Amino acid sequence: MKTGHKPFVEIFADGACSGNPGPGGFGAILRSEHRSRELSGCEEMTTNNRMELLGVITALEALKQPCSVRVMTDSSYVVKGMTEWIKGWIKNHWRNSQKKEVMNRDLWERLLRAAAPHSVEWQWIKGHNGHDENERCDELARQCITDFRKGLGR
Repeated sequence: MKTGHKPFVEIFADGACSGNPGPGGFGAILRSEHRSRELSGCEEMTTNNRMELLGVITALEALKQPCSVRVMTDSSYVVKGMTEWIKGWIKNHWRNSQKKEVMNRDLWERLLRAAAPHSVEWQWIKGHNGHDENERCDELARQCITDFRKGLGR
């Protein structure tokens, strides 16, 4: 399905952390017309919110042309950040409503850059609720953590 002249892409993303902070992973699925691609990655010491952000960022950065994108994630942090909070943060020089520095500013700025060429719709979905793509992204994220831990013993 195409909207206007931009290809339509669905992105599903999830992050996971074993300990918070601790080893973390993310998983993402990009789906366009009849094509689908899975992405995943991990970090040694991170937080769940950073992995939620990285899942979406990695998927958006994988797009090779401007697209009409629907991002679906169970992270209200990511959805509210991009739809409610970000303009205020920028206006307030990356300070939140408590006048403290916004956590994960580096990733929020990277997400803004990754989203800029695209028309993005942000959609929250209930996690761990039988949503096939969300469950798969969670599986990818957790598998990264498991694989990473196995690699630590080498």
